[in-house]
Amino acid sequence: MNSRLQYTRFAAKAFPSRGDRPRELMRTMAAHPLSFQELPYDPEYTLYNKRLTPESLNHMTDDEMYWAVRTGVILRHTGELPIEISGPDAQTLLNRVFTRDISKVKPGRCSYQFACYHDGGMINDGVLLRLAHDLFWMAQADGELFSWYKAHAVGLDVRIHDPDVWVSQIQGPRSLDFLQVVLDGKYPEPFKYFDCATVTIAEQTVVISRSGFTNELGWEIYMSPEIDFERLGAHLLKVGEAFDMPLTAIPVFRARRIEAGLLSAGCDFDQTTTPYAVGLAGFVDLDKPDFVGREALLTAPKDCLTWGMRVDGSVASLGRGIRIDGNMVGRVCSSTWSPYLECGVAIVRMDQAEQGPDTMVMVDCIDEQSHGAVLCRMPFYDEKREIPRGKLVAIPKRK
Repeated sequence: MNSRLQYTRFAAKAFPSRGDRPRELMRTMAAHPLSFQELPYDPEYTLYNKRLTPESLNHMTDDEMYWAVRTGVILRHTGELPIEISGPDAQTLLNRVFTRDISKVKPGRCSYQFACYHDGGMINDGVLLRLAHDLFWMAQADGELFSWYKAHAVGLDVRIHDPDVWVSQIQGPRSLDFLQVVLDGKYPEPFKYFDCATVTIAEQTVVISRSGFTNELGWEIYMSPEIDFERLGAHLLKVGEAFDMPLTAIPVFRARRIEAGLLSAGCDFDQTTTPYAVGLAGFVDLDKPDFVGREALLTAPKDCLTWGMRVDGSVASLGRGIRIDGNMVGRVCSSTWSPYLECGVAIVRMDQAEQGPDTMVMVDCIDEQSHGAVLCRMPFYDEKREIPRGKLVAIPKRK
């Protein structure tokens, strides 16, 4: 079932130079340096952090992309935006901005982080890489954080800038086998879940991290502007031939990240939601002396309002369309079809805390009908999140 009809897409085409227009477009819709690899597949792009990322490629269906990441290994060029925070007071700044204790993140490790406003509402999230004691990259989701860093850096010896680093994801149960082959030198040891390391691939120095947005075994590659992108990209594809590694687009992770309960900034949380309301209480460290939003979160309601939802026979429409006994009771934040579960899956936010797992509801769907659905805990399966840690290695059979 194709649920992409509910998402807005556009096609980006090249056009002749006209004065400053190309320079302006580079500021507002920059292309991934490896996006030329996508051009043979008639890509349609969407914007993410003012960067173009492919919403569709014509050589694979959404379902084929889903099964590729679940059973093999895939490559995807993303719109993630790493911002560099460095200097003697880098940790101090990040502890002001984020809800978790940055001192616990050791060099060579990554950490999931998000920032809040003073009232406890959420701004944005991402993966923080600590490359050295005083050097961090925050690979953020779509949205704004740069100005927030600057606003809270007053009086600190810290540098905040965009290093023009680009990110690609290699994900799937065969992804670490691929990494063993594609590296120039030895496999980094250790390279555990949420580790990061500097390595060489095709004689290009890059940073890799054991992370991703698919909740599958996988890693990401961070590429700085001084490398030879064409040489690196060609090597990735050449080695990938032996692994039947396809180039993929956004749909490769949409169902997987919903099944896994991985929240998307701007969809599943925003400035109106606290971390508690969206089930992220475990990522708030109230023992920290101070961070933006701490005072508000101390007294904020602690009830979780955000759950998964299974839908019979269709895909839930986004927006307020969840009913009990005809009364509107919640919002669909993200939704799609799950080829593995063979039903619609969604992340929803309910009005009342008592409307939790096992609650039966009716929901408006993309077929313009109302369908029965049931709320559930997230993740929908792999409760202990063993798949991305490499502890659950059974490859599901394609249905």
